[in-house]
Amino acid sequence: MSLPTAYLTSTKNTADILRAIVAAQAPDRFTYKFLEGLGFAGSNDRAMINVLKALGMLNDSGVPTRRYHEYLDQSQSEIVLAQGIRDAYTDLFRVNKSANSMSQAEVKNKMKTLSEGAFTDRVLALMAATFTTLVKSADFSGAIELEPEQTSDDADAGEGNGQPDPPKDRNGGSSPSSGNSRKIGDLVYNINIHLPESRDQAVYDALFKSLKEHLG
Repeated sequence: MSLPTAYLTSTKNTADILRAIVAAQAPDRFTYKFLEGLGFAGSNDRAMINVLKALGMLNDSGVPTRRYHEYLDQSQSEIVLAQGIRDAYTDLFRVNKSANSMSQAEVKNKMKTLSEGAFTDRVLALMAATFTTLVKSADFSGAIELEPEQTSDDADAGEGNGQPDPPKDRNGGSSPSSGNSRKIGDLVYNINIHLPESRDQAVYDALFKSLKEHLG
């Protein structure tokens, strides 16, 4: 189960705390004293530190992570927060990829199912309130779509000069080719010659003479 056990007992200051974090310089360690310096000395506000850890913005010692520093960039802070929420609530987004659009009651019910009775109804309500409050300060429209990884078959097909394989004969082998390429404007075509089986040299002489006359 990937649901953070950290939650807020009061969410009224959540958005203000997040805005204050963006406006301040990153501390060496995010402590209660630093939170008080931001203007949030209430005991309920202290739970925000564990929530930030769950979001991957602080490590276990309270030291700001790379995500924390990326969050300080106001041009992308809401997107960074959205990614932190997705990572923290992986299972919730697995059952509903648009979990950020769910109501608090819907989130609570999903969390109840995912936790399999691990939390009381009151705790589930606080966890759901924490999630829906964080979502309001995040931008989920800025998610970056990753390109599909190249398969081994695709990689094999892309080797060489990128040209298609030579045509096959009826037995699956490559057809014999004269090695000549003709170009007309931007059009390039290859001429493949299937030689008849014959022991008469005159047959081949006549064939190549004809090719020379017509192809030059």
